[in-house]
Amino acid sequence: MRAVVALLVALLSLTAASASAEEVIGARLARALASLSAVRAEFTQELRRSESAPVERARGTFYVKKPGRFRWDYADPKQLIVCDGEHLWLYDPELEQATVKAVRDALAQTPAMILSGESTVADHYTVRGGGTARGLEIAVLTPRAADGDFREVRIGLAGAEIRRLEFVDRLNQRTTIELTRVERNPTLKDSLFTFTPPVGVDVIGSR
Repeated sequence: MRAVVALLVALLSLTAASASAEEVIGARLARALASLSAVRAEFTQELRRSESAPVERARGTFYVKKPGRFRWDYADPKQLIVCDGEHLWLYDPELEQATVKAVRDALAQTPAMILSGESTVADHYTVRGGGTARGLEIAVLTPRAADGDFREVRIGLAGAEIRRLEFVDRLNQRTTIELTRVERNPTLKDSLFTFTPPVGVDVIGSR
């Protein structure tokens, strides 16, 4: 679940026809989110820890509202990630446990900060084209810093829409997220991005 937190994207703008392939795919990736103030989508997530390990699957709905707010609501298994722009909550109702961290400590230089409008791809990644896969154009993001959690981020684009996110961490674990029913710029209430631990839940960390 936490790999997703370190999830995501954002971006540059369209260049001339003579631009390099890297500039063109970077520009397309930029255009995909530059006009977005909010997003709602359903997702399916697969985590493969190694080629021989079984695939771990999850599904749910995610929401983003710029600047700095997002929510990953897992339906199966039931879990929740909420960021209000200042604090990040990770809630597991089965364990009756919630963890809270300051956003800057938890998400600095991660794709999640880019998706939520806190930084851009150019700040932390180099971008190159990755060809096409299953009808999607692939942008490959490589972190500029050598000490981050992720070795590579791959973004699948269908025109101006982001439809797939793939993260490879330093242990070569691969998380793939497929997006469906994507809604651009929906009206999202601020209350979606706040979290109050239920009575009796063990809270780890401090605000």
